[in-house]
Amino acid sequence: MNVPGTVIPIEKSTGPGGEGFLNGIFAATSGLMLSQVREITGLDAPALQNWVKRGFVPPPEGKRYGIDQVARILVINMLRDVMQLEKIAFLLSYLNGNLLDTSDDIIPESVLYSYICRIRYACGGALSEKDVEKAIESCTGDYVEKIPGAAQKLHRALRIILLSLKSAQLKKEAENLLATLR
Repeated sequence: MNVPGTVIPIEKSTGPGGEGFLNGIFAATSGLMLSQVREITGLDAPALQNWVKRGFVPPPEGKRYGIDQVARILVINMLRDVMQLEKIAFLLSYLNGNLLDTSDDIIPESVLYSYICRIRYACGGALSEKDVEKAIESCTGDYVEKIPGAAQKLHRALRIILLSLKSAQLKKEAENLLATLR
């Protein structure tokens, strides 16, 4: 299993399920070049540039992607196998408003990514609604609402993201089983 949204094995990361991954990278640098983002994600340059051109990711500053830009790229990358890019963008804008304007965000993308990693680790293989809700509640206990109703929006979006990740996992398992039928 890899750190969510990357090609990095989870054993080489820090924190539960890769939670410390981003902070570890950005402790040593102020930003990542396109080639570094490509290496971490396994994405090609045209895909990343397309996401910037379409407004899914803010453009790099001084040819460097910041922590929240990289976090958004990782979230998009982890969901794109089971969700159309436009739907991912809709989900992220449901949560944070205009994707190119951070002033209306209810949560920084890097914190969202951290929550996703924590919840994924806490849930393990559980898919029941009760287990998902319990993991979301316990893993987002430090979240402070900036506007009324923000926590509810965050929980709803995290539930969708988690179910999508489980869906991707099940899809991969089914494809692996299908490959054994030859």
